[in-house]
Amino acid sequence: MQSKIKILLFCLTSFALISCDQVTKKLAKTHLADQQPASYFHDTFRLEYAENTGAALSLGAGLPQPYNFILLSVMPLLLLLALFFYTVIHIKEFNWLRLLSFALIFAGGIGNIIDRIFNDRHVTDFMNLGIQNLRTGIFNVPIFVLRLV
Repeated sequence: MQSKIKILLFCLTSFALISCDQVTKKLAKTHLADQQPASYFHDTFRLEYAENTGAALSLGAGLPQPYNFILLSVMPLLLLLALFFYTVIHIKEFNWLRLLSFALIFAGGIGNIIDRIFNDRHVTDFMNLGIQNLRTGIFNVPIFVLRLV
């Protein structure tokens, strides 16, 4: 596959995933906020609304401004830009799985930065997987798909 087509595929996939991320978060806010968690498949999958001001598992949630903004918005954005340029430069070496994986990472990060900027540092999460007390943290769509890959 030509490099230009791979770059276009990466960009379109990222855009689709960012869109999916934002739409599902809006749906979660509309239908899951202020509700009890919904459980499926013998409590293996839960839909549970949460807002997170920190990173994964709320790490850094208590950081004061401007440190929170710098560490959880500016630094990730710089890393995602580096990931984007790395992808564009090395696209010839990428197979479809690696391309998808990088698009998922990029889209998940950009989706969370969008949340942080437009929702006063709050990232919306709403999915949880596990068996009995052994559970993941609460996450959202691109991260869920990445866990499946």
